[in-house]
Amino acid sequence: MKVHFVIHEAFEAPGAYEDWVRSRGHAASYSRVYANERLPASAEGIDLLVVMGGPQSPSTTTEECPHFDAAAEQALIRKCVEAGKAVVGVCLGSQLIGEALGAAHSHSPEKEIGKFPITLTAAGRADPKFSHFGETLSVGHWHNDMPGLTDTATVIAASEGCPRQIVEYGDLVYGFQCHMEFTPDVVELLIAASETELATLTDRRFVQQPEALRRNDWHEMNEKLFEFLDRLVAAYRAQKPSKARLA
Repeated sequence: MKVHFVIHEAFEAPGAYEDWVRSRGHAASYSRVYANERLPASAEGIDLLVVMGGPQSPSTTTEECPHFDAAAEQALIRKCVEAGKAVVGVCLGSQLIGEALGAAHSHSPEKEIGKFPITLTAAGRADPKFSHFGETLSVGHWHNDMPGLTDTATVIAASEGCPRQIVEYGDLVYGFQCHMEFTPDVVELLIAASETELATLTDRRFVQQPEALRRNDWHEMNEKLFEFLDRLVAAYRAQKPSKARLA
């Protein structure tokens, strides 16, 4: 499997997604857009596209953030979907998938930062890619917004603070508003980038402060992510790569 990562900021690292790539012997390539690395011109040479998070939103312009081109990333997402590739978006990445497929992102009812449970919907519990999650699973969060829903999208999981935590846009296309890639190292990067902001959010019910963030154990969540990715790869290999199969 050839996995391509789009990374918006050094502190929004792939974490467990990259660990999974190494543990399974897959090949990884990168577009570190914060370092002005280019996006792929086409879907050729990509089996799985992983679009990571960032402080930007899909409405952020290149004037506001010169290294972030939302339109170009959405074009790449569409190319991969149309070519029948697997696509996973994380946080901002999930919102970009929705936008690429015609669904505008929106603000989440609550800001969530930390480790809190998500609850699978009936559709999520019935989906074989998520059956190992159980009815609830505690996962990482660091967001203000959430992805939009196309007419055919399916919400797989929600939380008390956000109704769109995992969204299925197609057989091989998933948006994760939640951060199942968190590891202690990734969280330290985020704390360092956000410590001033965190100090202003002590009254938010779904925001943990640095010491609480550091105490969280991410191992079970990472293992659940690995299993999801294994099942996604199996589904990708079972279908004809030349045909996109949107739900």
